[in-house]
Amino acid sequence: MEEKATIVVQSGEFDKVFSALIIANGALAMGMEASMFFTFWGLQCLKKGQLDKGPLSRMHMLGLGKWMIKQRMKRANVASMNRMLDDFIELGGKLMACDMTMELMGIKKEDLRDDIITDYCAVGSYIQEARESSITLFI
Repeated sequence: MEEKATIVVQSGEFDKVFSALIIANGALAMGMEASMFFTFWGLQCLKKGQLDKGPLSRMHMLGLGKWMIKQRMKRANVASMNRMLDDFIELGGKLMACDMTMELMGIKKEDLRDDIITDYCAVGSYIQEARESSITLFI
């Protein structure tokens, strides 16, 4: 069995989603399979044009903190969140959207970026991914 990493992305906060993408891409770069299961507020960032719109988890300061982080990322030549997500998909990562969350929060498939989502599924699909994984994370 190949090594696999599975990440639940429950938070839609900028730094947490970015961290999840860094870890998922790191797993892929090390030859592992990787899947990300987006649920609740994490799923909100998969809406068209919303990937990097979430606030920082701390020190948001009415948006100033996030602006400062983005400026530092730019100066350090850190890939954008959109680039990280594109890399994740291009490298064969699996992106799963929780259909129960979609129903609860009134999110339709048309609201989400369908160009990146591998599967619309329920918790059972996540459990199967996690069961086969050597690494599971909740972010």
